[in-house]
Amino acid sequence: MATDYYDILGVSREADDAEIRRAYRKLARELHPDVNPDAAERFQQVKSAYEVLSDPEKRRIVDLGGDPNATAGSGMGGGFGGAGFGGLGDIMDAFFGAAGGGGRGPRGRVQPGEDALIRIDLTLEECAAGVARELTVDTAVLCERCQGGGAEAGSHPIPCDTCGGRGEIQNVQRSFIGQVVTARPCPVCRGLGEIIPNPCQQCGGDGRVRARRTVTVQVPPGVGDGMRIRMAGQGEVGPGGGPAGNLYVEVTEAPHEYFERDGVDLHCHVSLPMTAAALGTTLRQRTLEGDEELHIDPGTQPGTVHTLRGKGMPRLRSSGRTDGRGDLLVHLDVAVPEKLDARQTELLRELAALRGEEQPEYAGQGRNGLFGRRKAGRPR
Repeated sequence: MATDYYDILGVSREADDAEIRRAYRKLARELHPDVNPDAAERFQQVKSAYEVLSDPEKRRIVDLGGDPNATAGSGMGGGFGGAGFGGLGDIMDAFFGAAGGGGRGPRGRVQPGEDALIRIDLTLEECAAGVARELTVDTAVLCERCQGGGAEAGSHPIPCDTCGGRGEIQNVQRSFIGQVVTARPCPVCRGLGEIIPNPCQQCGGDGRVRARRTVTVQVPPGVGDGMRIRMAGQGEVGPGGGPAGNLYVEVTEAPHEYFERDGVDLHCHVSLPMTAAALGTTLRQRTLEGDEELHIDPGTQPGTVHTLRGKGMPRLRSSGRTDGRGDLLVHLDVAVPEKLDARQTELLRELAALRGEEQPEYAGQGRNGLFGRRKAGRPR
């Protein structure tokens, strides 16, 4: 089996270079032949362990479960040294290339930024006409001091000593199926493979800072509740000064006191006096673009719907342009008076007498009524 160099020095597998160096110096003082002649063999083992663990490439082989000091033809006693390989690292190199272990390598310091979302409240009129709105956004912006590099002037990133620039720490664990190699991001460089000795004092090495800025969004005519407007490159700047994400502006449409929206169509209800419904009249109808005349025919029935073509909402195309408009549907509600004075009551009774409507026999009277249909269909 492979030599346990960590055990020889009495350090853990997570020990950094400084800990390994201190452990070696302590043991060297105790085991040096000039001090302890009987510990010469032990001294050589400690010296060999230090030479291995202080070399990043040799230590990588040890972490993978191999022995960098094993030589070809040494048999199975040299760990994974048989079959002409110098250790598990060499075996992995043969299959996955010189990078060793098939590791993913360090992730780039420069990363794309996240998208941002902000909501705006609009009235129905603003949704119909379109509007330009200034928005205040709290997000990450490029650090002006280091221009995204993350380092103070004259300083540059250097390879991480802990992971040797690989961006990850690999551990070997023994299980019933053999040795299992696991990897985790390096806790020192956070998987970047490099560190900044003198980070920027403004951003702390991140290449970006939090800031409040103002952007102007152009809301096209025809937007509706829940729709989102995409502003490319107006989101958060990425780590290391990476490209900014997008800013999405989500519309919240306030309910209207008069109109009810249904896609591109608008609906409204108009209360019509009973006499106006019977005699006909002309109303001034409210629309989004001003008042228009609405002609009511004599004998208009409750629930009649008048459609004003092209008086609804603009149709919003996928390109952001508008193509025509919807309709305005006016629902007529005939209002029956609840209180009548004596003269009004007398006039209505005269009208009922003239029309033969003083005392209806039953509900639904007439050929089209419920009972009329049943009577007509009854066998003689």
